[in-house]
Amino acid sequence: MMEVPFDRRIVDDVLQRMGIANIGDATIRQSVAVSEEIERLTGTKFVHFEMGSPGLPACAEGVAAQKEALDRGVACVYPNMSGITPLKEQASRFIKAFLNVEVNAEGCIPSVGSMMGTFATFILCAHLDRRKDTILYIAPGFPVQPLQAKVLGYKTEQFDIYHYRDEKLRDKLESYLSKGNVAAVVYSNPNNPTWVCLTEKELQIIGELMTRYDAIAVEDLAYLGMDFRKDLGKPFEPPYQATVARYTDNYILMLSASKIFSYAGERIAIVAISDALFNRHYDYLQEEYGMGTLGKAFVFTILYTLSSGVSHSAQYALAAMYRAACDGKLDFVAQTREYARRAERIKAIFCRNHFHIVYDKDLDQPVSDGFFFTIGRRGFTGDRLLHEFLHYGISAISLRPTGSEQEGIRVCTSKVAPDTYDILDERLRIFDRNNPIT
Repeated sequence: MMEVPFDRRIVDDVLQRMGIANIGDATIRQSVAVSEEIERLTGTKFVHFEMGSPGLPACAEGVAAQKEALDRGVACVYPNMSGITPLKEQASRFIKAFLNVEVNAEGCIPSVGSMMGTFATFILCAHLDRRKDTILYIAPGFPVQPLQAKVLGYKTEQFDIYHYRDEKLRDKLESYLSKGNVAAVVYSNPNNPTWVCLTEKELQIIGELMTRYDAIAVEDLAYLGMDFRKDLGKPFEPPYQATVARYTDNYILMLSASKIFSYAGERIAIVAISDALFNRHYDYLQEEYGMGTLGKAFVFTILYTLSSGVSHSAQYALAAMYRAACDGKLDFVAQTREYARRAERIKAIFCRNHFHIVYDKDLDQPVSDGFFFTIGRRGFTGDRLLHEFLHYGISAISLRPTGSEQEGIRVCTSKVAPDTYDILDERLRIFDRNNPIT
């Protein structure tokens, strides 16, 4: 048996000191901390797949606009709770340009990243109808979102979409919605962690059921435009980003600047609420918060208690990036296509070392290359594979905490530079020799 790159005692000691009995249970941030500590002790760099952080420079248009806003003195002024007018107007325009959906500027509200946006939205959805106290997740998904509901003390349900594509999705969703207790259905598209992309037919199914059962679709578009099998980067021209917003009025969209504009450090996103939903009155909302109109309660009660607005200068940055994208001066999709190129190379390295892609298909199409993908190894659970990878200088997260029922791990392509490919290939070759598939 070949010697692994890291002494097992070092890895086990780090896990013990950090109080992590099973690395598969670790949060993303804990996984990063573990790998960084092993790096420090061994002096050898890891291949980092765990953190979904942008690996491209921030959009220059945003940086310039933010600097200009700071020079004008906005740092000392609280922004409007609903968002500054230029951002709201450009967000509405951006949604029309790339989704071909009309959302009034009033319903485009900035939040401190989509993390705060979903947290606030879960609070909102749980206070619309006293009978609807459960949030349903179409899994796999971003592990923090179910954690948010847990922190809030809300009931949750989830199911793995792996076996429920196309028309099967209807029956599965309806089996939950028919109970009458589901307030919201949450999913990402493209999907974190699998990069599965829901089809227009599947989104139509979701939309029709949201209307029938009066639940709200919370659609996380963190990776908007990144189904690179299509050219989604031309403003006001088809094809457009797939969205449930074409099939129901019961939707709230999350549009983060973190990945599409590589603006994660400034923590800004847009929560886009449909016009019908924004102006809808709920008796239970009135009873609980003294403000019955959904949009007003969201802004002036829920967001107000979380933060007195969103970074003033960052709002000007996002407005500028939206404007440049809509004017055809910023092709953010062409820029983020770099992630697809990285995914293609990294997938090939894994596959030639006898790993397999876990979520490999969108119905009859190979899943798109992009920001994430999933890999597995015959004979290994996801948790065991993750633990073994620590001894080979590879860090990722297990699929299990994402709600997946499949065995494997999530690979994030964003931080893997081309000069890391040979290192990854060498470590996987050693792993393959030490763990032959029988």
